[in-house]
Amino acid sequence: MGGTEIIFIFLIYLLLFGAKGIPSLARNMGKALRFFREATGDIQKEMMDGDNEIKKEVGKIESQARDLKDK
Repeated sequence: MGGTEIIFIFLIYLLLFGAKGIPSLARNMGKALRFFREATGDIQKEMMDGDNEIKKEVGKIESQARDLKDK
Protein backbone atom coordinates (compact mmCIF):
# COMPACT_ATOMS: atom_id res chain seq x y z
CA MET A 1 0.00 0.00 0.00
CA GLY A 2 1.23 3.42 -0.87
CA GLY A 3 1.02 6.62 1.09
CA THR A 4 -2.02 7.86 -0.79
CA GLU A 5 -4.03 4.73 0.06
CA ILE A 6 -3.09 4.96 3.73
CA ILE A 7 -4.14 8.61 3.91
CA PHE A 8 -7.41 7.80 2.13
CA ILE A 9 -8.20 4.97 4.57
CA PHE A 10 -7.28 7.22 7.50
CA LEU A 11 -9.66 9.94 6.29
CA ILE A 12 -12.54 7.50 5.82
CA TYR A 13 -11.89 6.06 9.29
CA LEU A 14 -11.82 9.59 10.72
CA LEU A 15 -15.16 10.38 9.08
CA LEU A 16 -16.78 7.18 10.30
CA PHE A 17 -15.46 6.99 13.86
CA GLY A 18 -14.29 10.52 14.68
CA ALA A 19 -11.16 11.64 16.48
CA LYS A 20 -11.84 9.35 19.46
CA GLY A 21 -11.25 6.31 17.26
CA ILE A 22 -7.72 7.30 16.23
CA PRO A 23 -5.94 5.68 19.23
CA SER A 24 -7.69 2.36 18.63
CA LEU A 25 -6.87 2.59 14.92
CA ALA A 26 -3.19 3.15 15.70
CA ARG A 27 -3.18 0.31 18.22
CA ASN A 28 -4.80 -2.10 15.76
CA MET A 29 -2.42 -1.06 12.98
CA GLY A 30 0.53 -1.67 15.31
CA LYS A 31 -0.76 -5.13 16.21
CA ALA A 32 -1.29 -5.97 12.55
CA LEU A 33 2.19 -4.77 11.63
CA ARG A 34 3.76 -6.78 14.47
CA PHE A 35 1.84 -9.90 13.39
CA PHE A 36 2.93 -9.39 9.77
CA ARG A 37 6.59 -9.00 10.77
CA GLU A 38 6.47 -12.14 12.94
CA ALA A 39 4.83 -14.10 10.13
CA THR A 40 7.41 -13.00 7.56
CA GLY A 41 10.20 -13.83 10.02
CA ASP A 42 8.77 -17.31 10.51
CA ILE A 43 8.51 -17.84 6.76
CA GLN A 44 12.10 -16.73 6.24
CA LYS A 45 13.28 -19.06 9.01
CA GLU A 46 11.44 -22.01 7.47
CA MET A 47 12.93 -21.24 4.06
CA MET A 48 16.45 -21.07 5.51
CA ASP A 49 15.93 -24.34 7.40
CA GLY A 50 14.75 -26.02 4.21
CA ASP A 51 17.72 -24.60 2.33
CA ASN A 52 20.11 -25.99 4.95
CA GLU A 53 18.49 -29.43 4.71
CA ILE A 54 18.88 -29.41 0.93
CA LYS A 55 22.55 -28.44 1.27
CA LYS A 56 23.12 -31.31 3.70
CA GLU A 57 21.50 -33.79 1.32
CA VAL A 58 23.57 -32.49 -1.61
CA GLY A 59 26.71 -32.84 0.51
CA LYS A 60 25.84 -36.46 1.30
CA ILE A 61 25.25 -37.23 -2.37
CA GLU A 62 28.53 -35.57 -3.36
CA SER A 63 30.35 -37.58 -0.69
CA GLN A 64 28.80 -40.81 -1.94
CA ALA A 65 29.69 -39.90 -5.53
CA ARG A 66 33.34 -39.28 -4.51
CA ASP A 67 33.42 -42.61 -2.70
CA LEU A 68 32.15 -44.40 -5.81
CA LYS A 69 34.61 -42.53 -7.99
CA ASP A 70 37.55 -43.49 -5.76
CA LYS A 71 36.68 -47.22 -5.94
